[in-house]
Amino acid sequence: MKRIDGRSFDSLRPMQLVTGYTKYAEGSVLIVCGDTKVLCNASVEENVPPFLRESGTGWVTAEYSMLPRATATRNKRDIQKLKLNTRSAEIQRLIGRALRAAVDLEALGERSITIDCDVIQADGGTRTASITGGFVALGLACQKLVAEGVIERMPLKRYVSAVSVGVVEGECLLDLCYVEDSAAEVDMNIVMTSEGGFVELQGTGEHGTFDRTQLDRLLALGEKGAGELHRLQKKALGGMEF
Repeated sequence: MKRIDGRSFDSLRPMQLVTGYTKYAEGSVLIVCGDTKVLCNASVEENVPPFLRESGTGWVTAEYSMLPRATATRNKRDIQKLKLNTRSAEIQRLIGRALRAAVDLEALGERSITIDCDVIQADGGTRTASITGGFVALGLACQKLVAEGVIERMPLKRYVSAVSVGVVEGECLLDLCYVEDSAAEVDMNIVMTSEGGFVELQGTGEHGTFDRTQLDRLLALGEKGAGELHRLQKKALGGMEF
């Protein structure tokens, strides 16, 4: 099939990782994936949740929000809804789980890093972009903690990125934009480490089912995309090695 933006079936959308995008956060990144734009800010606090107090262990968590007019119609801010909507709550838990897979929480010490992921413009893949950009923001914050002598060693152990794959008109595709995602028979989000491990797989037959052959193809596409994303993350972090 011919993709709406002319990409091959196994190509990522054009991506940018703009570091230092805001002034005050310990780590800040604007990630641009095609027409999807997410601002990821990492904030360090010298405290931890109650269940970790006096443990000597740190914590990494995330918050996610779709800003008004990030989509074709205006959505209300979460504060106006009095509570986080179910989708946002599920996504921010995913982001937190994914990023904690990259961190030695003991090396972080008894402090927290919160990654705020605010979708400025949405065209598919906002949760995967939030993980990929959120990791870079986290990496910048950790670099700052080491450089300032707050912690002795880098608490990150590996890179983590995420990408979507899916089946559209019977063909397996990498990194779906909104038009493709909304028409997909199968939709899957893949979170992977730079060591080749899977952190999370979220796959659903939206308008049908998928067989083992298709699953293997989707996983292969996800591995290819994750490898490319890890290289972009490494470049954004100045070649940081673990």
